[in-house]
Amino acid sequence: MTLIPTKLFLTKGVGRHKDKLQSFELALRNAGIQHCNLVNVSSIIPPNCEIISAKEGVKMLRPGQITFVVLSQNSTNEANRLIAASVGLALPKDRSFYGYLSEYHSFGESAKKAGDYAEDLAATMLATTLGIEFDADKAWDEKKQVFRMSGKIVKTTSVTQTARGKEGLWTTVIAAAVFIME
Repeated sequence: MTLIPTKLFLTKGVGRHKDKLQSFELALRNAGIQHCNLVNVSSIIPPNCEIISAKEGVKMLRPGQITFVVLSQNSTNEANRLIAASVGLALPKDRSFYGYLSEYHSFGESAKKAGDYAEDLAATMLATTLGIEFDADKAWDEKKQVFRMSGKIVKTTSVTQTARGKEGLWTTVIAAAVFIME
């Protein structure tokens, strides 16, 4: 039996609780994926996999379902510490070829900075498999232009959750690409 997802959606969440595990559970609830048995997988978006909205995707999940995800998570119990979790996505123009996802988590970065970095990671992995020549040391905005001008990468995006730690509580952030099997 071959398991190849036909759809995926991006989601994010934040949770706070005195217990770290329960803060993670609350982040999953906030993201709408708490009722699934999550299995972490690596970074490949299958050819012709449709990107759908989180609202649509969550409706397709069933309690207890084994659900494959690319998951980024981060936690802190330090008051005021800024945490981020992000998943980047890059799709090729030729959708019969596979795309890439990346997970990234950090401390002290804005949602934009963490999201841009995750997007850059995914796009760079895709670009190297497509034979696009670029300067890896250039800023993401410059590389994005090169990737788009090549005509080989059609879409890049990211989903990012940030939060600041609260006194006496664990704070957990997650970002996920959730695969749907039909």
